[in-house]
Amino acid sequence: MHQKHAVGLAQFAAILAALWAASSDIAPAFDQTKYPDWHGQWLRGVPPSRDGAPGTFDPGKPRRGQNPPLTPEYQAIYEATLKDQDEGGQGGDPTYTCLSPGMPRIMNLYEPMEFVITPETTHVLTDHIHDARRIFTDGRNFPTDEDPTFAGYSIGEWVDTTGSGRYDELRVETRNLRNPRTYDATGIPFHADGQTVIKERIFADKTNPNLLYDEITTYDHALTRPWTVLKRYVRNPDPRPLWRETVCAEANPHLEIAGQGYMLSADGLLMPTRRGQAPPDLRYFKQQQK
Repeated sequence: MHQKHAVGLAQFAAILAALWAASSDIAPAFDQTKYPDWHGQWLRGVPPSRDGAPGTFDPGKPRRGQNPPLTPEYQAIYEATLKDQDEGGQGGDPTYTCLSPGMPRIMNLYEPMEFVITPETTHVLTDHIHDARRIFTDGRNFPTDEDPTFAGYSIGEWVDTTGSGRYDELRVETRNLRNPRTYDATGIPFHADGQTVIKERIFADKTNPNLLYDEITTYDHALTRPWTVLKRYVRNPDPRPLWRETVCAEANPHLEIAGQGYMLSADGLLMPTRRGQAPPDLRYFKQQQK
């Protein structure tokens, strides 16, 4: 019995070895030389114009001069947001309570970014709230039954634009996005229908491999036409850069109650953000007798 059992195990091991060898032949090794060298830490680049403002959706324009091509309805919403911010409020910007900025605002790059490239997926990693992205490059289609997310669902394609035999551009389409989202801290709004489509071309400068571009075109029903901006990222020359942990909720004094923004003072008491702001509804708290 022991001899038969040993023979059986030997045969089973041989079958497993054959299957492993066959699978190795079917799945070729990952050829890194076919992909661009985007290793290291990428930082938000200096705005391309003197008037450009960092952290805005279009870094080539000032913070209050983005001039998004909004429909009249959504331009009115945007102007109301700017007015509220001028009065001390947050307007339509949902991120002050540490909500994810979502796409395409993720690519405003509030913290350093890293690319991890595999044949099936390109990962875009940042340590800011929930800004990590997965860009699937395995030929799949968009799902029809998944819940929308702030980062959306991204499908990409690597392209060799020069015929050199090496990919030099990543083209991405992102759908399935949820609200609330804005383009940047000024509160430029998206349409409430959640049908945003974002297309990107990510590529390095032809003469400077330490300069990366992301051309982003947004299609949204709050826009009168597609809106295209060009973002710039620079590679940190430090081969061992610092990756700082950023926890938005830590020491965040902002909070929202019944749709109204308030703040916590240094002594932990609730305080208004705008002149004349009413206190929140305290009907469920026992009121002190005067």
